[in-house]
Amino acid sequence: MQQKTTISVLLQRIALTLLVPVMLVPGFVSCSKSGQDDVYPVIDMSSAEAFPGYCDTIRAGETFVFRALLTDNAELGSYSLDIHNNFDHHSHSGSVEECPLGPVKVPVNPLVLIREFTIPAGLKTFEATDTIPVPQGVDPGDYHLVIRLTDREGWQTVKGIAIKVTGR
Repeated sequence: MQQKTTISVLLQRIALTLLVPVMLVPGFVSCSKSGQDDVYPVIDMSSAEAFPGYCDTIRAGETFVFRALLTDNAELGSYSLDIHNNFDHHSHSGSVEECPLGPVKVPVNPLVLIREFTIPAGLKTFEATDTIPVPQGVDPGDYHLVIRLTDREGWQTVKGIAIKVTGR
């Protein structure tokens, strides 16, 4: 009789160990759907107006207009642009679409740009249009443009684009 009781207690413990987590899952799932924003924002560079695109060229001594459509399911927050050289052929964990690279070289006067922009409150869609000067005399070659878009909840999307800088 005691052996049946021991087996019964053991089976009850196993059942509780397996059932408690299964019973809690619906509660956790319903918590994340309580109106909380848990969706990444979107950087859309697919329109004909978007610039620069994969392998596009910008010229030293001139300006270019960065254009992108930024969207979120709830509310946008801010975005930043980072342009830096890729003379060493580094990567960004798959976040940059690469184009054919020139030879590896040591930077002398590389273009370095980091700019942050706040998106007006309450917007789910924003057309980013920013004039970016490219100084005369920067090193021509391979560069990355990294766009970071953050929504009001803090979710962030990163998109990298390989671009070229040419001399004037």
